[in-house]
Amino acid sequence: MSFLDRFARWLPGHREPRSDPLLAALEAFHDPAADPLQLIRRLVAAIRPKSRKDKGAPDRSTAVLDRLEADGDLRLAFRNHVVRFIATRRLVTFFTDSGILPGSGFLSEWSRILGSYLLPELLDERRLKDCLNIVYDHADDWRWREQIPPENSQRLWALLAPAEELQSADWAGIRQQMHDAVLLLAHRISGQGVEAELLRASPSLDDDLPCFVALSSEALEFVNPRASLDDPASPADDGGHLLVIADQVASTLQRIRRRAQTVGTSLQLGYLLMRSEQSLERLRELVAILRAARGAHGRSEVIVPWSRFAREAFLAENRRNSLGYYMGQLSHLLAVRVTENAARSGEHYICETPGDYRHMWGSAAAAGVLIGGMALLKIFAAGLDAPLFVQAFLFSMIYGLGFVLIYLLGMTVATKQPAMTAQTLAGLLGDIRPTRQADLERVVDVVAAVCRSQIAAIAGNVMLALPVAIAIGIALGEVAGQPVIPLDKAVHLLADLEPLSLAGVYAAIAGFYLFLSGLITGYFDNHAAFSDIGIRIGLLRWLRRLLGRARARRVGAYVQDHLGGIMGNFLFGCMLGSSGIIGTILGLPLDIRHIAFSSANLGYALVGFQFELRPSAVLWAALGIALIGATNLAVSFALALRTALGARGIVFEHWMPLLGAIGRRFRSAPRSFLLPPRAAATGSQGQ
Repeated sequence: MSFLDRFARWLPGHREPRSDPLLAALEAFHDPAADPLQLIRRLVAAIRPKSRKDKGAPDRSTAVLDRLEADGDLRLAFRNHVVRFIATRRLVTFFTDSGILPGSGFLSEWSRILGSYLLPELLDERRLKDCLNIVYDHADDWRWREQIPPENSQRLWALLAPAEELQSADWAGIRQQMHDAVLLLAHRISGQGVEAELLRASPSLDDDLPCFVALSSEALEFVNPRASLDDPASPADDGGHLLVIADQVASTLQRIRRRAQTVGTSLQLGYLLMRSEQSLERLRELVAILRAARGAHGRSEVIVPWSRFAREAFLAENRRNSLGYYMGQLSHLLAVRVTENAARSGEHYICETPGDYRHMWGSAAAAGVLIGGMALLKIFAAGLDAPLFVQAFLFSMIYGLGFVLIYLLGMTVATKQPAMTAQTLAGLLGDIRPTRQADLERVVDVVAAVCRSQIAAIAGNVMLALPVAIAIGIALGEVAGQPVIPLDKAVHLLADLEPLSLAGVYAAIAGFYLFLSGLITGYFDNHAAFSDIGIRIGLLRWLRRLLGRARARRVGAYVQDHLGGIMGNFLFGCMLGSSGIIGTILGLPLDIRHIAFSSANLGYALVGFQFELRPSAVLWAALGIALIGATNLAVSFALALRTALGARGIVFEHWMPLLGAIGRRFRSAPRSFLLPPRAAATGSQGQ
């Protein structure tokens, strides 16, 4: 370029004609000597959105296909590069591993993904699986790839595999590697079928084991006649019997999964079941493609299943490096079982009958008495000026052991309800049909029952915790001859209830802990059932010697039935007790606010002020308690409902009809949200 040309380009107002990167990436395929991997990578980069707001990837993908269909020379050059590139890669690992949980296990894969963020993995360009990670080198490429319609995938593979090319050496090599993948998948599934964890969970081992063993031999029969040149005239197994055996294996896995949902599961069993089901589905997909390629139904019979498989496998290979997607996939392994346990617990928090309602009032009021005492113990522990670790331990024991005592005595803490009842409601939402009024009314009945149950529980807690705190404070003051709550402590307790402070944030943290406690309860219920904790406790020699065989068995059965509640309540108390201390250590505004303890603290603050507070100050504190309670309930319920819906794979999109039905019920029968129906069935979920 001459000096004058460079000077003209430098002048203000001069604009270079902008080249279309998409067109340039396509034109590069005309070069027969170009590296096909770099050509494909450049084309994908031209399609990839430039920002989050860029929604044009589907249009650019369609434009590429339109251009290829319109230009025969470009189409031929594109096909030669891409098909030769695929045929010269190692495809077996792509067929057997893409989109399937790895055999290394949860922790190993988790550490691999984390490690890849620190140091990129060393990729082998000879393997298609690794080449996909080179081409789709952004961790979130799968997001925009999902937006490209499946029809575009079919159009692409129709261009790459015209009828005259399907019997070429390149496609024959691809089919051969697909045969190898079928055999490897069958061997993998057979091996997983004799894993100790799966055998233990199998309800009928002798009946289930043969189908796993037979899968490998049937796969060998299917693959061997096709191992050479795929001669269409050769008589060969069409794969029908292999698919029958695969269906038997799938039925066995489903029986094991259903049994696990009844008697409990583990992370290892859930992982193994999911990996086996994914491998089995991949085996079916590959066999379907090979059968279609062998048949005489036309090219479309091959293109449709192949394009569907390739699209999903490409997406899955990109997702495998997404930590968020992986954690979400793994959390689903135990989520259904955990939330189902919580759902059964949630039924006990729903008042259907007047008897349930009276029982809820009584159990909540009794809990309010204990909460009043627990709040005072926490105040005394804070006044010891002990080291931070000791304070955290004391607070945790006061809360944790107190909640366990409340649970074992059959009492009710109001804020435990939303995290539990959300699971029950999620089960109903999964079956709802908004076009059927009866379905909506059934859900509205449960919503009304949950509302009146929650009101009864809150009122029972607060209406007893507050006066009990006042009574204890006055009584101890009379005994000690001096105020049990110093004035400076009373000021601090009142300030904690300030509505315009961080009380709402701290209440949200407590709501999150309430949600976690529901999951913990479900997890330990599941663990107790799956691991036969009760039976194993009953076999303890020292316990048998101490109590005798019969009593030891009863102790084991009691622990198994109550382990979830004990651990959920105890760890919830530990979270409440240690949060403020952790915030102090870290220098963060971290603390909790709980409606029942806040109402008790208001009572102790009144005692500390000798009841000389202005009514406006008391009302302002009461408003703070209401804010704390609403936040506790809203956060725990929203998180629990979202988790329960996700665990069941439910995408509920009918909120407006449901809210409309709730509004109509509230206008026509507001009493049902406060009190149970006068004439109710004698059956009860709550007892």
